[in-house]
Amino acid sequence: MKAILLIAHGSYNAKVKIEVRALVDTLQEKYSKKHPDEKVIFDYAFLTIEDPDVYEGIEQCVNKGAKEIVVLLNFLNSGRHADEDIPKMVDNARKKYPDVVFRLTPPLGLHPLINDLFLDLIEAKK
Repeated sequence: MKAILLIAHGSYNAKVKIEVRALVDTLQEKYSKKHPDEKVIFDYAFLTIEDPDVYEGIEQCVNKGAKEIVVLLNFLNSGRHADEDIPKMVDNARKKYPDVVFRLTPPLGLHPLINDLFLDLIEAKK
């Protein structure tokens, strides 16, 4: 079974956890509509401040039966967290769970459609 684990930075602002949870719920709903025959675990974790942390998020996915975990970075650009901290955590998880396949996505800002998203924000009337 595949799991999608969205990783966000974390914040003292309680609104962030609500937004992350809503994002994961929306992703799960849209993914399920697109892939109705595929059962996929959707969860989230935080690099710092909030719970669950990255290691707890990975463990939750494994405990739910994940044999593949897509670590979905909710980070806009490259930097210490996206380039070093999270990949190191994923490498540690690979050692702890050698039977689980891990895939780490690049930061959002590297996706070719990010330009369209920014243009949409620029052109928004509200």
